[in-house]
Amino acid sequence: MRDYDEITSFLGEWGPFQRTIFFLLSISTIPNGYVGMSMVFLADIPPHRCKLPYLNGTGVYLNQSLPTQVVNGEIIYSRCSRYKWVNTSRTGFLNDTESCLDGWEYSTERYTSTIVTEWNLVCEEDWKAPFSSSIFFAGVLTGSLISGQVSDRYGRKVVLFFTMALQTVFSLIQVFSNSWEMFCVLYFVVGLGQISNYVAAFVLGSELLGKSSRIAYSTLGVCVFYALGYIILPLFAYFIRSWRMLLFVISIPGLFYVPLWWFIPESPRWLLSQGRVEEAEAIIRAAAKKNGVTPPENIFKGEEIIAFMQLTSKVKSQHSYTYIDLIRTTNIRNVSIINFIVWMIITIGYFGLSLNTPNMIGDPYVNCFISAATEIAAYILTWGILKCTPRRIAFSSTSLLGGAVLLLIQLVPSNLQILSTVLAMAGKFGITAAFSIVYVFAAELFPTVVRNMGVGACSMASRIGSVLSPYIAFIGTYNKILPYILMGSITVVVGLLSLLLPETQGQPLPEKISQVPPLHCCCNRRDPTLEIDLEDVSIRNGKNSGQHNSSQGC
Repeated sequence: MRDYDEITSFLGEWGPFQRTIFFLLSISTIPNGYVGMSMVFLADIPPHRCKLPYLNGTGVYLNQSLPTQVVNGEIIYSRCSRYKWVNTSRTGFLNDTESCLDGWEYSTERYTSTIVTEWNLVCEEDWKAPFSSSIFFAGVLTGSLISGQVSDRYGRKVVLFFTMALQTVFSLIQVFSNSWEMFCVLYFVVGLGQISNYVAAFVLGSELLGKSSRIAYSTLGVCVFYALGYIILPLFAYFIRSWRMLLFVISIPGLFYVPLWWFIPESPRWLLSQGRVEEAEAIIRAAAKKNGVTPPENIFKGEEIIAFMQLTSKVKSQHSYTYIDLIRTTNIRNVSIINFIVWMIITIGYFGLSLNTPNMIGDPYVNCFISAATEIAAYILTWGILKCTPRRIAFSSTSLLGGAVLLLIQLVPSNLQILSTVLAMAGKFGITAAFSIVYVFAAELFPTVVRNMGVGACSMASRIGSVLSPYIAFIGTYNKILPYILMGSITVVVGLLSLLLPETQGQPLPEKISQVPPLHCCCNRRDPTLEIDLEDVSIRNGKNSGQHNSSQGC
């Protein structure tokens, strides 16, 4: 029986229909780039000190009223304390210090306001600024858990546009937040919508486009356009220095995507799995008309329609694999554990560097722009690398490059700080390339029967890394070098650890758990008959338990 790609081969691979879908779905990911990274400017911490109401008209100077502290080797006035003022004292001050009882004064040289200045997220409350980003990434984690199931149930197109609306509407409501708590609750929902529409766009494009276009779509398409959204952010932020107005302006473009509803079709693959054959045929015939080709009179044969309709119910009724199967045998356990570690660490490095741009030497707007441009170059390089380089070597070399360059930053002399920024961007280049390669690598490592669950579990591990990443960047406000040492060290470790993974380029994809190859360092393969027996036991156990377990994908 023919598969879907064979049935629709008459459409061609790169006609007007495919080009339109490629472009429209790619531009739908642009808002994800600037919404996800907007906290670089929304939550930046400007220079600040305690308010000193007694300065006016008293002739008291700052050096008499404020103690000093050393931050990144520079002596500055204390951000969180002041000398006690006593009118009866000869000098007016005691040697004892106190907290900023009258609030803070913030520099307006760079920003007129941020959420930090709005709600005084400094000193004892300074943990709240990175926690705001962690809340967003917690929403992304939640979206990763539910987006796949929701998309499978309600369709790719519906979920794409609903979650785009969710992201846009809640971002606009965020503008009117009257407390930090309200801001964070809304930001959680924005994160949930952000990842869900990204995943829906990725899946919809993969199902609408032909085989030859899918790798280009996954790198030059959604990834590059995500980076274009990221590159737009510093341009907006440079001209808009108020956090409320900036958030409003970057939220409005989401409304412009409404007309795309009439140009982006539902996935015919999904419609067929739901038994909606006439709708699927109508979309395919419209695509054929747009491409200028004549479709066959009967696109689907009777037995093919039945097979497509039965596919989903068959998988649901017979599939008994669970997340436990990801660690059931030695080979898949090793692959799973290493992948979980690799995904989490690479994500920490990627988002840690992205969120750390305000702490780099130089102008934060220029740094953010260069960071985004570096991503575009990395995605284009990845597209070329994946065509000709073994996955294991490609991932290891890019992550080792990124980590090693970050470790060199600590050796840069103080009079060449611009070199630190150059090395940080080179590190971002390597980590971004590794970040995009790991998606393809993991999908080829896990066997078909648990591939969705395997990649989904890796995605959850990566979201845990993203939740932690704001605190890595936060360290940079006190010590500019330490974040690079931390991110560089762990990235080098996973670069070396990934060399243990088996190579997948040019190899047939494993179908069963028993076909997962051993780690590269292992000389002896585990007895395959034992793994087959374990796999059969897993299937029997699933059937005997009433088949309550089913695969979960993100």
